[in-house]
Amino acid sequence: MSEQTTREVVVGEASDGTDVTIPVVELLTGRGFVTGKSGSGKSNTASVIAEELLEAGYPLLIVDTDGEYYGLKEEYEMLHAGADEECDIQIGPEHAEQMASLALEENVPVILDVSGYLDEDVASELLRETARQLFVKEKKLKKPFLLVVEEVHEYIPEGGGMGETGKLLIKIGKRGRKHGLGILGISQRPADVKKDFITQANWLVWHRLTWENDTKVVGRIIDSEYSELVSELGDGQAYVQTDWNDVDVRKIQFRRKRTFDAGATPGLDDFERPELKSVSDALVGDLQEISERKQREENRIEELERKLDKRDDRIEELEEELANARDISSVAQQMAEALQNPDTVQTELPQSNDEIRRLHDELVELETKHEELEDQIQEKNHVIDILEDKLQAQRGRTENLAKRNSALKDRIGELEEEFDGSPREESIVQADADDFEFGYADVEDGLTVADSQIIVANEKHDVDELLETTAIDDRLTVACDQSRCSLETSRTVIKALAESGPLTTIEVGNRVDRSPVAVQSLLSELRTQGVLARPSERAYQLEDEILAALTATAEEE
Repeated sequence: MSEQTTREVVVGEASDGTDVTIPVVELLTGRGFVTGKSGSGKSNTASVIAEELLEAGYPLLIVDTDGEYYGLKEEYEMLHAGADEECDIQIGPEHAEQMASLALEENVPVILDVSGYLDEDVASELLRETARQLFVKEKKLKKPFLLVVEEVHEYIPEGGGMGETGKLLIKIGKRGRKHGLGILGISQRPADVKKDFITQANWLVWHRLTWENDTKVVGRIIDSEYSELVSELGDGQAYVQTDWNDVDVRKIQFRRKRTFDAGATPGLDDFERPELKSVSDALVGDLQEISERKQREENRIEELERKLDKRDDRIEELEEELANARDISSVAQQMAEALQNPDTVQTELPQSNDEIRRLHDELVELETKHEELEDQIQEKNHVIDILEDKLQAQRGRTENLAKRNSALKDRIGELEEEFDGSPREESIVQADADDFEFGYADVEDGLTVADSQIIVANEKHDVDELLETTAIDDRLTVACDQSRCSLETSRTVIKALAESGPLTTIEVGNRVDRSPVAVQSLLSELRTQGVLARPSERAYQLEDEILAALTATAEEE
């Protein structure tokens, strides 16, 4: 067994003074959620986890929305990238692939500071493209890696529309673990975070919460008694739920982080900012080259557009000169025609031959200038056509790159769906013996009716139909609405309990292929609706009247 699989890090201590540890592999590849009101210690907890991973030599990427994590550089060499001048490098969405490569392939810890972007769309695009590149690269690398996202409710809100960035973070939460990519979401308002993200988490940290909407979430996810207890926690204290412990909930005092607290509320006391470590100049230089290349391309386009504007202005000038020349030429032509008819206009024309010759020379000169102006206009039009072709070619290359990028993203999505595991198949079995009981089970290859120990329904009905014909269906619907679980999941839970009798939360989660944290809220609501009972402290079973109703319905059918 590898060191990574067995290694644990100390994050705090329990109420009896013993150290509390968390397995490194669960931190790197799991789905975590840390919450608590401002000042309760949630950001300190995230920093403690980051310090322990960095101390153990594991890289991570932190999405910093408030510019409060650069204090980690007091002890650790990290790349601080963002929009502010205080960052090691100023970056944009075009750097996303390089960010993911540095973090995953070169083991460079990254603080992705999005607090300095005035345009929120640019910050969201940078996060989205960096997370997408991490997800794509992890499919091949399969390397344990943690993505930390502060203020996660801004990207995956419970109410209102969710953008492409939020959808990608939900996708990482659901499917990143099998590739080695873990995610830790942090928020001070759990009521504002989409419940699909919270219920998928396999480790949760609940710091102090006082708003009623937030404490209700605690009651639904843990148990109703914690709705009040969570408001009484001190600074740094938290209730912790994990999938890998026998104890459902533990009260923990997290240790203070060792590095500079850049997120502390400013006070009257003076403080010195510590000397911060940074990554190599060569690494920053490689990233700077990306920015400079993009800037050169933008400058070249601007230069071509300026030249095009100047050509347009020159054409207008030449056209105006040509129009004036044509007016003068027209007057001169009229005079020449008049010379041919001296009798009709003799009083209006000069009488001497010298004057006539001068007018003729001016006419020839004007016609020559007219031809020269037309030649200049044609030459300028030719130059403009060349510039327009170059500009169009530049834009065409940009559009082609965008289309290729979009096509690759679509193909990635198709491959992801193609290689997703297919759902497990289940079957209903019928036995004729009188002593068989109502239940539900998988039918394996080669299993006959005589081998089965259960009876579910006759040939015309399955378990779902039996549930729909009883009053239990209304109770299931209410429980699903309160717990935000699907009706299909609740029916599967009922089938499992009908088959096997009392089960613990962990056993129910295994039966329905969901984490214990995800099914805990559903079990509590089903108990409230009178569908389930608790024969012991940790077990759940069907209420006798519910089991009797299902059996009676099956017999009637």
